[in-house]
Amino acid sequence: MSATKNKRIGADAVAEKGWLGAHKWLILRRISQFSILALFLVGPWFGQWIVKGNLAYSYTLGVLPLTDPYVALQSMVTGHMPETLGLIGMAIVVAFYLLVGGRVYCSWVCPVNIVTDAAGWLRDRLGIKGSAHLGRNTRYWILGMTFIGSAITGVVLWELINPVSMLHRGLIFGLGTAWTVILSVFLFDLFVMSRGWCGRLCPVGAFYSLLGRVSPVRISAPKRSACNDCMDCFEVCPEPHVIRPALKGEGKGIGPVILGPNCTNCGRCIDVCSKDVFTFGLRFNNPVSTAQPAVAQSETK
Repeated sequence: MSATKNKRIGADAVAEKGWLGAHKWLILRRISQFSILALFLVGPWFGQWIVKGNLAYSYTLGVLPLTDPYVALQSMVTGHMPETLGLIGMAIVVAFYLLVGGRVYCSWVCPVNIVTDAAGWLRDRLGIKGSAHLGRNTRYWILGMTFIGSAITGVVLWELINPVSMLHRGLIFGLGTAWTVILSVFLFDLFVMSRGWCGRLCPVGAFYSLLGRVSPVRISAPKRSACNDCMDCFEVCPEPHVIRPALKGEGKGIGPVILGPNCTNCGRCIDVCSKDVFTFGLRFNNPVSTAQPAVAQSETK
């Protein structure tokens, strides 16, 4: 095996930018995730009720209602219309994720992402290879079934097994069934399928990918001509298929902005790129390259 293949992912970025520079967005994401989780826990743990509720429905400082639109819509198909405050909270959340990108929820808010990232990190350190295969559209089928099942049973089915809700309950009430669900997600990603839960099964991510299809905030590869094909960005990306069109699209009429709705805007591709190819940008700043690749030009002479 070559020295290049033996090199740790992101090693070039660490050498070029330093450890903090090569982990900046990862650190910010963890601060966001743990801070949001802490806001929900200081009430039941310490009696300081800054936020009441959970990620399905919460009320902050007695002023700001926030409602998960996925849960709210399931409730609606069961025949239970949320109250006015719940509808206002849903409108606020929808507006926010339409702006910043729906799957930002997955990488910057969802606490289960910490669990699946830990499984991915350990999988890499243990050198576990091979993986079960499920199509990426599986999560959309599960999304549809949760709505159909909720309509038939009159119960918000996803909340019966939602790992996020389970994690909250486990942290508040202690060990029990909740931790069994979280451990199952961890072991599934570790031994059965790399990035399997978030990338193939979770209907929450599927829902938010639909919500964020037109969001203006995007990852862009404006310096894609500097790419040295180290492949580190593909290795760390939870949805690597979204990178290629923007990164390798020169000469094909495709701009540098990553437009795939499953991009989580996690920023890891920015972190691990030693050439600073990637950055956060806007979908509107997406100039199309019309130049032919050098190979194509030589073939036409």
